[in-house]
Amino acid sequence: MGKTVRLSASLEDYIEAIAHIVHEKKVARGKEIAKRLQVSGASVTEALRALSKKGLVNYEPYEVITLTRKGVEVAEDVIRRHEALKEFFVKVLAIDDTIAEQGACRIEHAAPPEVIERLIRFVEFIDTSPGGAADLVKDFSVFCAAKKEQ
Repeated sequence: MGKTVRLSASLEDYIEAIAHIVHEKKVARGKEIAKRLQVSGASVTEALRALSKKGLVNYEPYEVITLTRKGVEVAEDVIRRHEALKEFFVKVLAIDDTIAEQGACRIEHAAPPEVIERLIRFVEFIDTSPGGAADLVKDFSVFCAAKKEQ
């Protein structure tokens, strides 16, 4: 992806939300972003201005919002980290889907890229390993359930 764009956790949430809305509807509007993130219109405007300055969104007041090519790359990276964490929490740690989603939302912003990459590789390993890695994960899930009952 060329030059890395540094975003706050909040701006990463915005770009992720915009990407999902654009995927669903081709363009995003401020009200849709505010509703999805449960924030005020003023917060959305401030975030859109910041994302526009970084060259990540096409934004003009009262117009539809789209991602720039650079914005799509950044959004895809944020979404990939989020999905990788959630998949790890559900598939490997046997965490409930809702809790896994909450955890992924929080950790995706803080985890170094190397940690995310290793988690992705571990899930791939579990999925493709002929040596019983899937059984180990299943055994771990049973172990956790038993501990919870104690």
